[in-house]
Amino acid sequence: MTIPLEDLRLDIRSETAGPWQAVVWNDPVNLMSYVVHVFRTYFGYSRERAEQLMLLVHHEGHAVVAEGAREQMELHVQAMHDFGLWATVRQADS
Repeated sequence: MTIPLEDLRLDIRSETAGPWQAVVWNDPVNLMSYVVHVFRTYFGYSRERAEQLMLLVHHEGHAVVAEGAREQMELHVQAMHDFGLWATVRQADS
């Protein structure tokens, strides 16, 4: 059975369609002040927003720190890894 080319294109687009999220996960290594520093430095968040996100990471185990195109979220996740934070990309709920 062959799949019509039009159907294949739709499948590829639906798989890469956004929005996507960059998620930072809690870890036993990094200090809360360091996580705030990373969020402020890399994302440019205000102190208040960075602290809110850090507290979500600390208390809930994770926080969505950015949302958008998959490629951009992958860059954000790589940057978080470069800062020593645990992060992943996931597709946002529709």
